[in-house]
Amino acid sequence: MPRRLTGVAGFDDAPFAPGAGGKVQVVGTVYAGLHLNGVLVGEVEQDGQDGAEQLAVMLERSRFAPVVQLVMLQGIALGGFNVVDPFFLEQRLARPVLVVSRKLPDLPAIREALLTKVPGGWEKWALIERLGPMEPVGRLHVQRVGLTLEEAAGVVQRFAIEGWMPEPLRVAHLIAGALVKGQSRGRA
Repeated sequence: MPRRLTGVAGFDDAPFAPGAGGKVQVVGTVYAGLHLNGVLVGEVEQDGQDGAEQLAVMLERSRFAPVVQLVMLQGIALGGFNVVDPFFLEQRLARPVLVVSRKLPDLPAIREALLTKVPGGWEKWALIERLGPMEPVGRLHVQRVGLTLEEAAGVVQRFAIEGWMPEPLRVAHLIAGALVKGQSRGRA
């Protein structure tokens, strides 16, 4: 019987100027079922290697940590090529991790960029390869650690109420955009 995961923390990064370096804001939304219970704000190094650690710290230090059953990411990277290690997150937080994307990534282009332009690119590419290919779930694509495809599909279906993107990610995207641009815009 698949678990019914209803306590979800969804994370997305704010808009940033590629190549500018420095910190990129990250927003997390915490949901209990379809109710937004809280917002987390942190930052990661653009194209850095601290994404998984920073997300773990954001969640661990929050008052929401006890109710979160699943960590959801909008894509595998934050702040450009700060590739988040979902295996690390799953182990450290003892919670499954679900990576969600609207479209399949251009893996040859990502590989080329990582291996030629990004510090630590080989390790980041190895992590992407270890995670394996994205799997279709409805009109989205997912990668998962610590949960079955059936559980992932259940979470996506349960939380996708405004379009196809699950609410924790859609709302994190909107808030992240507003933090930097003064207002939200575009699709999550």
